[in-house]
Amino acid sequence: MARLELPEHDIVGIRAQNPGPFTLSGTNSWIVGRGPAWLVDPGPALDEHLAALWDEITRRGDLAGILLTHDHADHAEAVPAMRTSYPGAPLAAARGDVDVRLSDGDVFGPFEVVATPGHAPDHLAFVTGGVALTGDAVLGEGSVFISPDPGALVGYLSALALLRERSLEVLCPGHGPPVHDPAAKLDGYIAHRLDRERRLVEALGEGKRSVDDLLDAAWSEVPAPLRPAAAVTLAAHLDKLAAEDRLPTGVERPSLHI
Repeated sequence: MARLELPEHDIVGIRAQNPGPFTLSGTNSWIVGRGPAWLVDPGPALDEHLAALWDEITRRGDLAGILLTHDHADHAEAVPAMRTSYPGAPLAAARGDVDVRLSDGDVFGPFEVVATPGHAPDHLAFVTGGVALTGDAVLGEGSVFISPDPGALVGYLSALALLRERSLEVLCPGHGPPVHDPAAKLDGYIAHRLDRERRLVEALGEGKRSVDDLLDAAWSEVPAPLRPAAAVTLAAHLDKLAAEDRLPTGVERPSLHI
């Protein structure tokens, strides 16, 4: 069970043993503060992971509350077990059966809420001091797929820019290691997404219209297991171009199943 220690911020990450193409080395659950502590993204309901969370929370003097960056199963599956263990700790998220419904600009415990749509419509990041807990909006390595909800990609780029404006010291992502140069990571994420758009627009200008041709042109380096996720992100890019009246006619739309 990997631990991600940030003692200068009194934060520890507990990485679940659920590695895979979408979870990378595993899902990170973050425990913040003490006397009592706060838990961001309980993660998957794996016995070893739950035991590690319980042990750390006990060392830190009970649990004040649980927050979800988003409700994908690898981040939220352990919520019922944690709520059973800590019935007095409220659950806070953007949607679902929660005690506190969060939205952009809210304050919950020591956290300021920043809406970070894109990967999921309910996605939030949580800022405390110089730390941002970013879930799947910004990863410690690699990039994320964008779900094609209305305005998803525009909202995502705007959220990255707003995080970039803050004087952040470290990002605690949902997957991968902590990011100790947030400005460079956020600049890279924005540049990466704009480069995808540039390559896509070039491919459309060359007359490419099929999903396979567009993926070959703009996501050529993506390995086969991640190609379905790339197709989902392609759909989000096409939605953005359509909203800006820049999408040619006759473009094939990807299937959204991954």
